[in-house]
Amino acid sequence: MDEAVTGAEALVRAATRRGVRVCFANPGTTEMPLVAALDRVPGVRAVLGLHENVCTGAADGYARIAGHAAMTVLHLGPGLANGLANLHNARRANTPLVNVIGDHASWHLPFDAPLTSDITALATTVGCVRTVRDRAEIGAVTQGAIDDAHRMLGVSTLIVPADFQQEQAAQPPAPEQDSETESRAGRIRVGSDHIKDVAARLREAGPRATLLLGGNGLSRLGQEAAGRIAASLGTVLFGETYPARAERGGGLPNIDRLPYFPEQAVAALDRGEVVVAGAEDPVAYFGYAGLPSLLAQPGSLIRLARPHEDAEEALLELADLLGAGAARIPAPAAMAEAPAEGDALTGRTVGQVVAACLPEGAIVSVEGGTCGYPFYSASASAPAHTVLTNTGGAIGQGLPCALGAAIAAPDRPVIALQSDGSGLYTAQALWSMRRENANVTVLIAANHTYNVLRTELERHGNTDFGPQAAALTSLAEPRIDWVALATGFGVSAERAGTVAQLRTALTDAVASGGPHLIEMAL
Repeated sequence: MDEAVTGAEALVRAATRRGVRVCFANPGTTEMPLVAALDRVPGVRAVLGLHENVCTGAADGYARIAGHAAMTVLHLGPGLANGLANLHNARRANTPLVNVIGDHASWHLPFDAPLTSDITALATTVGCVRTVRDRAEIGAVTQGAIDDAHRMLGVSTLIVPADFQQEQAAQPPAPEQDSETESRAGRIRVGSDHIKDVAARLREAGPRATLLLGGNGLSRLGQEAAGRIAASLGTVLFGETYPARAERGGGLPNIDRLPYFPEQAVAALDRGEVVVAGAEDPVAYFGYAGLPSLLAQPGSLIRLARPHEDAEEALLELADLLGAGAARIPAPAAMAEAPAEGDALTGRTVGQVVAACLPEGAIVSVEGGTCGYPFYSASASAPAHTVLTNTGGAIGQGLPCALGAAIAAPDRPVIALQSDGSGLYTAQALWSMRRENANVTVLIAANHTYNVLRTELERHGNTDFGPQAAALTSLAEPRIDWVALATGFGVSAERAGTVAQLRTALTDAVASGGPHLIEMAL
């Protein structure tokens, strides 16, 4: 006999059949049927975020590690708007992610109630949109939205009016084969003829060429293949400036990130042909008068694989075509001499300490340049680990991303290497870490300054800051007490001011598990 279920229950059932296992939620009145359905339909873990940007950032971090989409539940247009910054980052990371937005009851929409807005217009800025038009189609539209996210490696939004969530309808039992229809992210294979063309051009260019890796070209297999190519031809290797996910250490070749500032990036790529494998074409983050927007020389780009294509497989095939299958990859240089235990904390000393203390299999969520770049450079000879960075430049991504990564891989320690200014955008993630007992150690680079903005002021010719420019780039008056802030959210915290203090605090935090915060006084 067919079972009567609500539309919300049908939605959750459809999501579980497509492999959704986690829902990061900040619900409101129009999502209450969905909240009830998460209890009635087993299979989806609900995680509460105290701000929508925590939910969307956590869903991004989860999918980067799990390889399949998480779901968010957000409240109407304003709730979606609150989460757009990290949805922008997820779009730039090519992350499969599904938002479920409750809308007003279909019959209430014409009255333009205070919370009514154009949800579709907001959602289309970051991806594709589907809207449920009647109760009968909820299951199919939900599955379609999840498939969209995995097919296009991007953000998919499902809008569900409240009345369709509440309505009951008979639903036949799911066929047994439905349990095997899990939707997974997939990349398009690069054609062999195209790879052969790239191989011919790369062979001709030899040591003049640069290979720029991104996407799944930064997997272990992808980097190993690139390392063999470099060893065989003398090709120079770079990773994209802000990779969604990059494997690092554990004997991999030392592939540093392309520099952020355009002058340095242009110089790095000014050798000859630039073969792009899984990355976007390299462009400057901002336009500066007298500097090019495209960082590679005109006509030098050779595109092996686009971000949505399988760069890993293309690199493996490319290495074979070039006869580099057996080339020996040089081992990364040993770590630089360790700083003295009594040394003060700087970006360089923090990077060295974190790299030296990394446990095997760690995940490091990096947001901020103060410690992020020094750590990445120092971590080449560390044990094998995974690095996640802020792909879209919308700050407030690091802490939620770490939360999502920890839920996706509870057996792996997660370290959030976080600048203080951007951390304040989504500090509420600390509360969710505590509630979920997420194995995250947060390292706050507390210099109480928007350093990057001061650098940009200088780059625009403003070397002498007036009182207002100084105030707008300072976090020092009043100084944020991160230890007190974390404690208020239930997370144990301490302060470190020297190399020895940081080494001890980080080692102890990783060994004990659960969320911890260390404020690093820089």
